[in-house]
Amino acid sequence: MQSIMETIFDVVYLTTVVTLGILMVKNAKGNKQYLLFGIMAIVLGSGDAFHLVPRAVALSTTGLENYTAALGIGKFITSITMTLFYILLYYIWRKRYDIQGKQGVTFAVYLLAIVRIALCFFPQNAWTSANAPLSWGIYRNIPFALLGLLIIVLFYQSAKQHNDRSFGFMWLTIVLSFAFYIPVVLWADTFPLVGILMIPKTCAYVWTVWIGYSDMKRSIHK
Repeated sequence: MQSIMETIFDVVYLTTVVTLGILMVKNAKGNKQYLLFGIMAIVLGSGDAFHLVPRAVALSTTGLENYTAALGIGKFITSITMTLFYILLYYIWRKRYDIQGKQGVTFAVYLLAIVRIALCFFPQNAWTSANAPLSWGIYRNIPFALLGLLIIVLFYQSAKQHNDRSFGFMWLTIVLSFAFYIPVVLWADTFPLVGILMIPKTCAYVWTVWIGYSDMKRSIHK
């Protein structure tokens, strides 16, 4: 039952975000904000597929323990693409609110992203091992969480300042994604049931993409 329900959920999720991303790229019509949003959605779905597809195969066949290497490599790729996701979201913020300058903020975004990606490449992560150390899971997620926090603050402040109702909850989608993700990083290995929090975390990312897609549709029909 778990394999069936989880696979259905993952297929719906991946299909939804990638389809919305393609539609946004196709209908952006020179609007760089929507083009970036579409690319971001495609990066999100494509990156997650590297982990979710092997997981679906594992659950439907001989079990997760027999796909440790594939799942680990997929998790590594997803870690990189999620970092790119937030870089793209940063540039969406700049385009939407016509931000000029702010080199210090840009530097912080790239510094945190580079540190995060660099930490992911350390062999101590033991991506393909069944006993990957929790400590390195924490290390590589510290700069990632700080990057997320920075994006949360930027969208919260700008949406409030510009009375931007369309993007008014963008900051909340990111807060929720991290609120559900952090417990999984810390306790999923000890308490496997915690892993179910990845479902609402995934829904938060769908909400993020939907905000951008809905805003584009409103813009087109004006």
